[in-house]
Amino acid sequence: NETTRNSISGALVALAEHPEQLDRLIADPGLLPSAVEEVLRWTTPVTSFLRTAVADTTLGGVAIAGGDPLLLLYAAANRDEAEFGPTAGTFDVSRSPNHHVALGHGPHFCLGAALARLELTVVLEGVAERWQRLTVAGPVRRSGSSIISGIKAAPLTLEPR
Repeated sequence: NETTRNSISGALVALAEHPEQLDRLIADPGLLPSAVEEVLRWTTPVTSFLRTAVADTTLGGVAIAGGDPLLLLYAAANRDEAEFGPTAGTFDVSRSPNHHVALGHGPHFCLGAALARLELTVVLEGVAERWQRLTVAGPVRRSGSSIISGIKAAPLTLEPR
């Protein structure tokens, strides 16, 4: 539950820090599926993971030997301008396509991905239906982890619709 919990708290902070995106979601509930994917990309709850190359290969012109340790930086991949263009550093609830790797990839794809997306959908839908504005009301304290992107505290003020 840690990754989904951190995506949800990250979503609330992102909507507070980018009120125009909450306005868009309120005005167009059809953006909900793309907003969920953007929250996953933007928050990237698992920021990095260590893997081991199983065979010799070349990636991006760099030789990798079988057995080499590889540090996968999901957070960096999810802000990569080569994939997301010049708006890679922008939170955009309508981003499409959105080929993020927040849930892993291939044989390491998250088993709980469908549940995580459902939970995020329910939260974002509820926020858009009930709240006109979210405002950061104090310092957001993030976890110090280099593996999990978490929020320890995020005081928010919620303005009802």
